[in-house]
Amino acid sequence: MKVNIYWKGSMHFATKTPSGHTISLDAAQEVGGENLGPRPTEILLSAVGTCSGIDIVDILKKMRLQVDSFAMEVSGERAEDHPRRFTRVHIHYQLEGNLPEEKVRRAVQLSVEKYCSVSNSLNAEITSSFEINGQRYES
Repeated sequence: MKVNIYWKGSMHFATKTPSGHTISLDAAQEVGGENLGPRPTEILLSAVGTCSGIDIVDILKKMRLQVDSFAMEVSGERAEDHPRRFTRVHIHYQLEGNLPEEKVRRAVQLSVEKYCSVSNSLNAEITSSFEINGQRYES
């Protein structure tokens, strides 16, 4: 896979993806950016959550389970010293529907430990929890 990245001036870059999409990324104004797009670290957390979410929807579908709604909150802790890498990432999954807790637990486990290529490309500790119809579970 290859992406093309173009400098647009100041700290602003545009990324052209193989699927034909363009994403603008920028730095915060405090460090010379113009806030013309999300930060690369925000995109990284978004990619971790989305990758895992795609896995979970697919796994639950294969289990013949219907998800009524699905949201995630992805938080990351970063090191104080440069390169300020993520040292811990937590994904909280919020699902609604007639979903057995053990099946959701298995889908979450398979995504985090085996299938999500984005999270498995990081060397941060990835943890997760999930919620079904308002009931929170740790995975």
